Amino acid sequence: MNEERYILFDQYLEGELTIDQKSDFEKQLAEDGQFASEFETFKSVQLQLQNKFGFEEEREAFKQNLNQISEEYFNKKPKVIGLKPWYLAVAASVAVLFGLFFFNYNQYPAFVDYNNPEQASFAERGSEDGPLKNAEKEFNAKRYSLAIPYFEEVLEKGKTPEIQYFYGISLLEQSQFLKAEAVLNELRSGNSAYKEKATWYLALSKLKQRDYKSCKEILQTISQDYEDYDEVQLLLDDLE
Repeated sequence: MNEERYILFDQYLEGELTIDQKSDFEKQLAEDGQFASEFETFKSVQLQLQNKFGFEEEREAFKQNLNQISEEYFNKKPKVIGLKPWYLAVAASVAVLFGLFFFNYNQYPAFVDYNNPEQASFAERGSEDGPLKNAEKEFNAKRYSLAIPYFEEVLEKGKTPEIQYFYGISLLEQSQFLKAEAVLNELRSGNSAYKEKATWYLALSKLKQRDYKSCKEILQTISQDYEDYDEVQLLLDDLE
């Protein structure tokens, strides 16, 4: 990840991009898997920072440490003028931040390593601009925030495990954990074809939240007959 991209991620999350810049950013997220993966990694790191440096005094101290590290690491190489001091610290310290600082805190597998949602292809098709068709289109384009209201519109008319499953994944992709887990747990407690799939994504929800103990416990309830059990076993091994 280069420094400019790191800064761009921060600007997007802080709502500092223009409408056109935001549109371009989200288009790249949908079309560039590597870009999307790096963005998820950035968000995970940011969450780690928020958890470990939630108080302002601690955060300010951390920024100062980053500045000092960046000067030593980059031999006081001049940076672009006009950026916020926090951007400068982050950009200059990106290699240290990802390579050294988090080594001792984050040796577990990442959500992005195991998150590979299948394409939606619903048996019942509505009109070309109906909510079901739109939900499918937005989900497959990885525009989950746009897919969610379409799924909700469909589910208001009647629940099916298939729609609930893809709706739950969309919520998880947007880090709406409580709603996502409510949907996935409902599927998990049923007997539909999506029971094991929902359990897998429930485990991934815990992984995304860095609740590794719960993730492992949920994985251990998945039957070895599950079609993607190889992935389950790989994740269990990574959690050891």
